[in-house]
Amino acid sequence: MYFRVAILVTALTLSACSSWVYRYDVPQGNYLEQKSIDKLQVGMTKEQVKFILGSAVVVDAFNDDTWSYVYKLKSGRNKDFDVKKQFIINFSNDKLISASGDYELSDKFNTPFNAPAVQATPANNNKFSTEATPAVENKSAESSDKVKG
Repeated sequence: MYFRVAILVTALTLSACSSWVYRYDVPQGNYLEQKSIDKLQVGMTKEQVKFILGSAVVVDAFNDDTWSYVYKLKSGRNKDFDVKKQFIINFSNDKLISASGDYELSDKFNTPFNAPAVQATPANNNKFSTEATPAVENKSAESSDKVKG
């Protein structure tokens, strides 16, 4: 029994003298994925942007037309793995007008969100008459004439 207690005390003493302390990773802010950024388009409303990206970490107190999404990951084990990214969105009249930051904007970002569809031209230019023509001819009158005659 004395031997087991001595081993336990020795193990605890040696672990307390260790210079290695476990430090866990600390993520803070909004983690954004590139596929979410790719969905953004000029002309989207604030509600649509909030649905895609979530709530902004920082909204300017004096101008609510600027939203900042900030993400910071502080690695507990290695400082080389620390990550800091930011993404700033600007609105005008509650519509998205610009975005900048550490993410790539998609090619369709500058395409207005609710742009009217391009009107397609018809394949052939046949003009249909406005006269109503019956789809089926009335043959009952002809057949009754044949029966009588």
